[in-house]
Amino acid sequence: MWKDFFYFSRGQRVGIIVLIVLIATAFSANYFLPYYFPVSEQNSSAFLTEVAQFKKSLVSRDSLRQVEWQRKAEERQRLYEEKYKNYPQNYKTFEKKNDTYTLFKFDPNTIDSAGFVRLGLKPFIASNILKYRKKGGMFRTIADFSKVYGILPEKQKELEPYISIAEIKTVKAETNSTKRSDIIVELNSADTTLLMQVKGIGRGTAKGIVRYRQMIGGFVIVDQLSEVYGIRPENLEKIRPFCTINTALVQKLKVNIASAQRLDAHPYINFYQAKAIYEFRRNKGKLHDINDLKVLTELTSEDLIKLKPYLSFE
Repeated sequence: MWKDFFYFSRGQRVGIIVLIVLIATAFSANYFLPYYFPVSEQNSSAFLTEVAQFKKSLVSRDSLRQVEWQRKAEERQRLYEEKYKNYPQNYKTFEKKNDTYTLFKFDPNTIDSAGFVRLGLKPFIASNILKYRKKGGMFRTIADFSKVYGILPEKQKELEPYISIAEIKTVKAETNSTKRSDIIVELNSADTTLLMQVKGIGRGTAKGIVRYRQMIGGFVIVDQLSEVYGIRPENLEKIRPFCTINTALVQKLKVNIASAQRLDAHPYINFYQAKAIYEFRRNKGKLHDINDLKVLTELTSEDLIKLKPYLSFE
């Protein structure tokens, strides 16, 4: 049985023999070639010398590069020192100049920037204080002044004995009880300030009325205020007696030139109605009055009644 593992075909036996011959030839050549082709020691030494010189040249180049870097670094340092050699002296002079200031009684709510600088504060601190006051900020106590950005605790302590804050009178905001009961407003022209004079109309409601008026083009009847967000029926009853309407101020939509997007922007026209009106105008041509739109199934008779004051067929 074991003989089957060592059985080779004729081709395999030839291949094995050739492989053995090649291996033997390689070993023999490696052994005998030095005898027939001896290496010259002179060539070997010349090669080693050349290698040594090459290594030396590499070291020399690195050294030259390092020297060049060192020279440039020293040059930069020299230029830096030359440029800023007088800086410490100038800095001390600047500090000395800023050390000269005068302390006096002042009100941080009224003093100007020059006064703050005379007190020894930096110009940027004075600028911050003026910006704070310009936005409506007030210093009510000495502690409030210490919260200004940039003032050091020791400087604040030095200034505290000289801070004199005048009494600040506060004015109470008007409430609904102080609103006029005899004012009449025209809804299509009144601004938010005038609308807020009416009992029942606050700041948010006034803004809502103006915003909706711009969207719709103007009010035709007072009852349309119920369509304004935030106005409840009970509020409308309070507001109604103080409102009038001038329909001549209503801004109308020019149906024959308005785009579908412009039509859709009106609160009384939805997307499908705007598209139907636009396509109908493109196919039919110029529209002459509201009756031309009666053929559109997208518009009911109630829709046409609401839209009539807002459509122009010029």
